[in-house]
Amino acid sequence: MLPGLDGFQILKQLRLASHVPVLMLTARGEDVDRIVGLELGADDYLPKPFNPRELAARIKAILRRTEARSQRGRIEVNGVALDPGTRAVTRDGKPVDVTTLEFDILEQLMRNAGHPVSRDGLMESLYNRKATPFDRSIDMHVSHLRKKLEGSSPLIKTIRGAGYQFCQSPDAQNQDAQSSEDGAATG
Repeated sequence: MLPGLDGFQILKQLRLASHVPVLMLTARGEDVDRIVGLELGADDYLPKPFNPRELAARIKAILRRTEARSQRGRIEVNGVALDPGTRAVTRDGKPVDVTTLEFDILEQLMRNAGHPVSRDGLMESLYNRKATPFDRSIDMHVSHLRKKLEGSSPLIKTIRGAGYQFCQSPDAQNQDAQSSEDGAATG
């Protein structure tokens, strides 16, 4: 309800230049509005009316995540480099544009490379809430990441019943593909 631009347009412009934490405090409380705000790069979204204690708790949570991010160093796994300080991602030396949430998901997957990270765990650490059976936002962000990082072989695997796993090395990808073929042949 801002004059001129709406909050979504301002957020888009802000994300072009900065990765400053953003909590959207708005009268637009529909599910679609919350999802769009988070997809555009908001760190959290709180519709009005709200409890002031909840607002303070959400701000503290965002600041904790931001501090933790800045303390962690650059990581590189399987040709993908991620720098939490600049929030930059590259694949084989080429820059990859990712949203704030995609960056956060990718960072968690890369820091746990070779091990599955549960969808519920991602939901709780990124959104500060439990996953619901019909909420597919994490799945959608992972799908976007897969497309953006796509190369000669997939980097993010779905581990049925466990979550998502970032492949540590091309050898691990090939072994997984071979195991799947062997399992299909014997099953």
